[in-house]
Amino acid sequence: MSSAFARKIQIRWADIDVNQHLRHSAYYDYGAAVRMMFLREMGLTANKLQEFHLGPVLFREEAIFKREITIEDGITLDLVLTKASSDYGRWSFRHNFIKDDGSLAAIVNVDVAWIDIVKRKLAVPDPFIQDIFNRAIKAEDFQAVPAQIKS
Repeated sequence: MSSAFARKIQIRWADIDVNQHLRHSAYYDYGAAVRMMFLREMGLTANKLQEFHLGPVLFREEAIFKREITIEDGITLDLVLTKASSDYGRWSFRHNFIKDDGSLAAIVNVDVAWIDIVKRKLAVPDPFIQDIFNRAIKAEDFQAVPAQIKS
């Protein structure tokens, strides 16, 4: 996964549960943080999203837990594009949670689309955003999906 967008994550004390491991909802929070890091580093800032009147909307978020993560563990999250429509109106990302010892601790999958925050309807993104997704690393099992947004 070395070619994927990846960032080291600092485990926070507040994200540890009573069983002394990472609470389940923190996996989703960390995935969202890495997705926003990716978009921001590719030039799609919060201001740009406001300019385009767009925001991402989640349709599905799934975690598959493999190994526990404790406060002492170092983890790296990656991000790869697993599915997308040709217009990038809909897409899916996969995050792998890799511990410093190289073991896979969890996988988080998300299915996402763009929503026009003024019209409150699904939207096709501007070519600026489409270019960002064209440059994203695609998973080995990447799938093209049909566009589902009506003009």
